[in-house]
Amino acid sequence: MYSFMGGGLFCAIIGNILIVVSTATDYWMQYRLSGSYAHQGLWRYCMANKCYMQTASIAYWNATRAFMILSGMACFAGIMAGILSFAHFSAFERFSRSFAAGIMLFISTLFVLLAMAIYTGVTLSFLGKRFGDWRFSWSYILGWVAMLMTFFAGIFYMCAHRLYESRRVVGSH
Repeated sequence: MYSFMGGGLFCAIIGNILIVVSTATDYWMQYRLSGSYAHQGLWRYCMANKCYMQTASIAYWNATRAFMILSGMACFAGIMAGILSFAHFSAFERFSRSFAAGIMLFISTLFVLLAMAIYTGVTLSFLGKRFGDWRFSWSYILGWVAMLMTFFAGIFYMCAHRLYESRRVVGSH
């Protein structure tokens, strides 16, 4: 049980770090504009070695930002529940912290999946056609890797919960 919880905690921490780095950095997309390379993130775009804030309130950027922030918060809550699941308090006998950690990490996975799907869909549909020479970049890829990490962290915590429940049921007979 502790090995599942340890694996889940490791994946959750790595996933949360990747969510923060992906959200904060400016390399979601790279493209060639007027002969020079440019790149953009969720908050800024950079051209000719100068970066500018994304001042336009475009719905898909706002949705992607919001879902990435919610994902990071849900992942952090899952990490806290995961840390608490190592402690056994008799007052919380009916409340499984490993189950709560797994649910929070699956919610985090859902939020990051929504963010990545929105960004991918709009980029491929609209922006990809406007810029001929473009590609997704490493911040974007970190977002997808973060989704996988939070998903596997949730799986680990659900396995730990099932193992704990099966031992508890067998031990009560």
